[in-house]
Amino acid sequence: MSSAPLPARLVGKLEVNTELGNFLGDTRIRLLEAIAVHGSISQAAKHVPLSYKAAWDAVDAMNNLSEQPLVERVTGGRQGGGTTLTEHGRRMVALYRAVEIEYQAALDRIASQIDDAGGAGTVRSFQHLLRRMAFRTSARNQLACTVSGLREGEVDYEVYLRLDDKTELKAIITRQSATTLGIAIGSQVLALIKSSSVLLMTDPNQRISADNQLWGTVAGIHEGPVNSEVKIDIGASRTMVSVVTHESVQTLGLAEGSAVAAVFQASNVILLMLG
Repeated sequence: MSSAPLPARLVGKLEVNTELGNFLGDTRIRLLEAIAVHGSISQAAKHVPLSYKAAWDAVDAMNNLSEQPLVERVTGGRQGGGTTLTEHGRRMVALYRAVEIEYQAALDRIASQIDDAGGAGTVRSFQHLLRRMAFRTSARNQLACTVSGLREGEVDYEVYLRLDDKTELKAIITRQSATTLGIAIGSQVLALIKSSSVLLMTDPNQRISADNQLWGTVAGIHEGPVNSEVKIDIGASRTMVSVVTHESVQTLGLAEGSAVAAVFQASNVILLMLG
């Protein structure tokens, strides 16, 4: 005698949105909790589990998207330094866990009401729809910005993006894209730049045609089979990632702490509206 199939259940993976976008989910929250316990990225990564590189990438992404850093490096001391949650980071973790409980309780109530109204299988169909609509991006660099200016051309728009009080970026999008996005001065957007579109420059006097230059210091170099991934600390707990050839790293003389600029064309900036 076969047993009846279990009813479909809406099980939520909570992701927290702020005015700066979607930046907290279950894996990242568990990473933050592990950092709070262990005071070490490597130990926290083992606990989640994540690779050491994936853990640092997650921390960099969260700090880039948050209005205040969630994690900070601590130097010195008997242990030689480590990482710790900021007060803002601790508040975000507490908020996530409190909302998560209410979120799942609400999903259980909604699932029961949907199946009662629409018949068995309605919840499962809804799950399939959500799975297809889920948004993903392969762009490594994601910067939360505010639209500070618009310049309309015959076929495109120049969009000026304020990253902070001292830094402005430029993006070029088509008129149709500007209309579709409903972009306006004051809009909150996410600037997406693929790591392969980011060039590196070490000479501040070098003249180049690229619209965007973000100066910082090399925070790390990861050598792959073909290319090297260079992480650049651009300040305010933000980072940029560039993928360049091993030869380029050697030619530029890059090492941790080197001054370097992340350079990219305005046409390589993809904009995502945050609401």
